[in-house]
Formats: sequence, structure tokens, C-alpha cells
Amino acid sequence: MHRSLSLFRRAATVLLIACALPLLLLADEGMWTFDNPPLKQLKERYGFTPTQAWLDHLRLSSVRFNDGGSGSFVSPNGLVLTNHHVARGQLQKVSTAARNYAADGFLAASEADEIKCPDLEINQLVSMEDVTARVQGAVKPTTSAGEALEARRAEMARIEKESLDKTGLRSDVVTLYQGGEYWLYRYKKYTDIRIVFAPEEQAAFFGGDPDNFTYPRYDLDVAVFRVYENDKPVRPRDYLKWNTAGADEGDLVFVSGHPGTTNRLDTMAQLEYARDVQRPIVLGFLNGRLGVLRAHAKTGPEAARQAQDLIFGLENALKSYQGEYDGLLDRAVIDKKAAEERDLRNRVDARPELRAEYADAWSVIAAAMQQAASTYRERFYSQVGRSQAGLPGIAMTIVQYAAEVAKPDAERLPGFNDAQLESLRFSLLSPAPVYPALDETLVASWLAEGLKALGPDSAYIRTVLGGRPAAEVAREAIGGTKIGDPAVRRALVEGGVAAVNASTDPLVVLARKLDPLVREQQKWLETNVNGPLQAAGEKIGRARFAVYGKTASPDATFTLRLSYGTVKGYPMNGTIAPPKTTLFGLFDRSLGFGGKPPFNLPDRFVKRRDRLVLSTPVNFVTTNDVVGGSSGSPVVNRAGELVGLIFDGNIESLVGTYVYSEETNRSVAVHTAYIIEALRKLYDADRLANELEGRGR
Repeated sequence: MHRSLSLFRRAATVLLIACALPLLLLADEGMWTFDNPPLKQLKERYGFTPTQAWLDHLRLSSVRFNDGGSGSFVSPNGLVLTNHHVARGQLQKVSTAARNYAADGFLAASEADEIKCPDLEINQLVSMEDVTARVQGAVKPTTSAGEALEARRAEMARIEKESLDKTGLRSDVVTLYQGGEYWLYRYKKYTDIRIVFAPEEQAAFFGGDPDNFTYPRYDLDVAVFRVYENDKPVRPRDYLKWNTAGADEGDLVFVSGHPGTTNRLDTMAQLEYARDVQRPIVLGFLNGRLGVLRAHAKTGPEAARQAQDLIFGLENALKSYQGEYDGLLDRAVIDKKAAEERDLRNRVDARPELRAEYADAWSVIAAAMQQAASTYRERFYSQVGRSQAGLPGIAMTIVQYAAEVAKPDAERLPGFNDAQLESLRFSLLSPAPVYPALDETLVASWLAEGLKALGPDSAYIRTVLGGRPAAEVAREAIGGTKIGDPAVRRALVEGGVAAVNASTDPLVVLARKLDPLVREQQKWLETNVNGPLQAAGEKIGRARFAVYGKTASPDATFTLRLSYGTVKGYPMNGTIAPPKTTLFGLFDRSLGFGGKPPFNLPDRFVKRRDRLVLSTPVNFVTTNDVVGGSSGSPVVNRAGELVGLIFDGNIESLVGTYVYSEETNRSVAVHTAYIIEALRKLYDADRLANELEGRGR
């Protein structure tokens, strides 16, 4: 779809290339940090200037789900609103073979019936501090790129530790503008989170994978949690007032959420690396892994339940990655990015003082990407012991945790600094269920794929397989491990290096064997790739500020951002996509497919159809600039009232990792009117609806 742009879109792209900066400033583009909101753009385009109090209220009402996703406080009694698909992992963790909350939904009859999540952490951004001078000042002019990277990380760790000790708040140093700026973000952290409501998966994800990343949509992609502290619901000072009337066509709206990753400020060398090396390998893996999971799910109902969350995630990732890859293959997109880079480099070259300081940065990045490309396949397929979900990842984390906490804080691997340990232990010691049979299937397939991709002479393959079949190694490691028991994990963590080294647990033994390879690979990457990238990225960030100022937002980093836009349809498939959908459309789409999956409706929708006002808005689209990680973000109007809930983007938005097009890029949201209509008339949840609407406060 992205490669077959219409003539109109190609003409529009040429115009954007011709005068990129002026036009971009007029578009609804940007995921802006709250320290640098787009006040000028909002005033010029919409005649609206949010006050500092408005911005602070929205920031403090917004929350981050630390396992991925966004949300917001929506009541004075600690209710937090997000998506069903953001809540899905926690719903699965509290489910059993007898009760599948992810598929069947849940409604707490009272606060006493709310289900506690085993390992969910929610973060509220309470303050921000610019620490750029301190981080950049830690690097001496004579140090190598690798040494400079270590110096920056050590200083960031010191800043985080000082802040944690002083405030007690989660403290993260965030890299913005590729190192042009560094900010200390302090978060209020909540870990007693309880499930209040989730609809059936078929209501939340109506249309299934075929409709994912498309529009028109008809999804009740909603979940409600309550945040507790000291065993009592929190009483947030800031929460969003509910507006059941929602948003209408043409309304100015804002999204406050945590977009995960964009690469809009990457150089052409980085984009070519993603296109030619990284994306093809990842897409091949995702397709293979999805086939393995689907086959495992067919072995029985419980196997299907255990695998479903991973299947859902991989289907989503596959479609997302394919859209990004198609964008990188689109000549118009590449031409636009090349024009942007050319403009910046020409402006740098035109000023001798900038040329002397920054001109070599692009060639340094190009050389680093060549190094990265030479080892990417080996690095990707050797990740089973560190980024692989489930028991193997737990084992490697325990092995590295024991080694790292014995070192001075500033010398540890990323992720193991003092400021991060509390959250790490919370996750590592989670009582959530593990699924050994599923892990064994996944590890066996991963190792078999690694053997095929890397060959038997790979150091990683020799270490893990030792000439044995992948299935045998997976069966021995997973079948014999005890680390699925949180008490065993706790004993290893608290016992430190001595306990880990003495362990005969087969998965821990395997992790110990892999750890030296992992560290060697990480060291090579820091010296040859990450170090040069960080140093050159800082240069380009400073050059960008010198040439343009801060007229563009930084790339997304799963930190809080503000975007703006309007409720607006768009040209699609020779016609026009409407700004909103209704319940009429939901039932029509289901009937059009004969009610067959994935277009079937839960029984309550069919039985209670006559109760519903079918003209009720269901979903709507806006020009707001968001990407993955923004799921669950609140959509608010000029008054700061909640009018919707982001849950997706259209297929045209997937290239938004690299470029934004106001013509066709759309965010998809659940309308507040649909949420209330469903709660009251489909789920008999008047108590919850009253709390959301503020009745009886």
C-alpha cells in the first residue's frame, strides 16, 4: 500500500521536499515534550494557547504502563483508563484454565472484587530537569567513542541515584534529539494496581487481525484499573473530567501519551541499515515465530490460551513492521528524508564554525552502521538468553543481576543501576504464572532457526547446542529448571554471585555459559557502534539546534509527549473515510460477514441490541501524530476534558516511524459516548459509569 502512492500524494511529497521546514511547521506533526510544547504552532494554526496550569494538569493526569502503553487518571478515586490490549498481559496473568479474563472480560461488582495485578507498575511524571550540561560535560575531549559512552552512562547513573536518594521518586535520565539534550524525568511509581473492568476480547478487538491498523473501526478497546497505595485507592489531585458528548468533526484535540520509538531524525545511513539489514531479518523471524505459536496453540485449549497473548502481540508487530518496511521501500519517503538531510548538511557546510565542529558526524554514523550490519544477524539470533521472553530471559537476568549489583553503580550494565533495581526486582520476582511447555517450544524453534541462520561454527551455537539437537537442549533446560518458582528466583537474587555460581539449575547453567558471550558482544557493540553513534548523534543534535532551533520535536522514547490535531476523515481507496463510526456500522459489518469470526459479536451485543442508541459514535479518527506506545492515551479537548481513547492508527500511519503525512496519517480512538453506552446498557455497570461521569461526587 505504501509503495503505490497516488499521483496526488506524490505531488504533495514533492512540495514537502521543496520547502520542508515551513510546511512541516504548519502541519499537525510532532510528539512534543512538555518542557517545549508547540505553543507557537497552536496559536498560529488554531488560535489556542494552553496555559501552564492546563499543561501541568494534563501531564499529571497522564500515566505510563511500564509494561508498554499509556493511560490516564479519570476519577478522584484512582480509576485509570487504558486499552484492553494494553491490559491484555495482566488479564492473562490473572487468568486460569477455568477463567479466561482476556477473552471473556471482567467487571468488579465492588472495590473488594477488584483483581490485583501481579507485576504492573504505573508511572506518573511529576517533574523534569535539564541535565544536558552535566552529561555532556562528563566526556573529556581526548576520550574514544567507547570511553565517552561509558562516561555518559556513568554520569547518568550518578544523576539518577542522587535524584532517587533525594526524592524517593523513580528517576530516569532520558536522551532526546540523539543526545542533543538529556533530561532527568522523575516519576511517582505505583505498583498496587487492580483490574476493575475489561470487555470481551471480541468487543475490544472486533475484526481481529484483518481490521488491525485499518479504519473504519468498531472496537471497544477499553480497560479500567484502580490504583492503590497503602491498600487504599489513591486520591489523585489531577484527573481528567469525562465528557460523554465526546469529539465532533473539526474539533481541536490533544493526545498525551508515551509513544515508543520513532526514527525521524535518523541519518540516511541509519535508514538504509534498517531497510537493507534489520527489517528483512526481523520480518522473517516474526513470520516464522508466528507459525510456531499457531501450531502450538492447536495442541489444546489450554495451550491456545497460554499462547494467545504472544500471538496477538506478534500479529500486531508483524503488521507494524511490514508497514514500516514498506515505507522504507517507498521512493517518495526516501527522497523526502534525503532532502531533509541534504538541507541540514548544506546549512552546516555554509557556516565555517559549524562545518568544523559537526560536518564529520554523518560519515562517522555511516561507518558505524557498516560495522553494525556486519554482525547484525549473529547478534539477532543470539538473543535467546537475554531478550527472549519467559524463563530464559529470567535466568539470564538473574545471572547478570548477581554480577552487576556487586560492582560500583556507575560501572554496571545498562538496566542494573541502583535507580532501576527496585522496578527490576518487582518484575523479576513476579508471582505471575509461567508456561514451561510454551517456553520449550519457543526456545527449541529459536535455537533451530539460529543454527540454520548462523551455522554450526558460530560461537553462540557451539556454546548453546554443543552439537546436540535444538529440541533436546530446550527440553533439558526448560524441563529441568525450577526458576518458574518465585521463591527460587528470590533465593538466587538474594544469594548473589555465590548462589548463582553454585546453582545446578540447567537454565541457570546455560545462562552462565552464555553470559561471557553476551558481555563480549555488548562490549564490541559499544566500542564499534553505540559509542560512535552517540557521539555523532550529539553533534547532529547540536547542529540541528544551531540551524533550526527547537522547531521540531525529538524522536519518541516511551516518555510523555503531547500531540495536537483535529477530528477529520481522509481520502481512502477512491472514497472518503468518515471522521467517526457508529453502532449502526458495527452491526452492519458483523452482519455483512454473516457474524463469522473475527466479525462475530459477543452474545450480550446481539441480545441487547434493542437497548442501544445505534447512532452512538463508536470510533473516530484525528490528525494527531502518535505511534506505538501511545495506546491507551487520553484524547482531550480545549477544556482538557476526556473525549476519547487512542487505540490504533490507520494503515497509512505505519510509516509514521519515519515521516508524517497530515493528508492520510490518522490516529484511531474510542469515543467516550460508546464507553458509557456500553457500560450502562451492555454490561450493567452503572456504578462504574457513574464514577467515570462524576455523578454523585
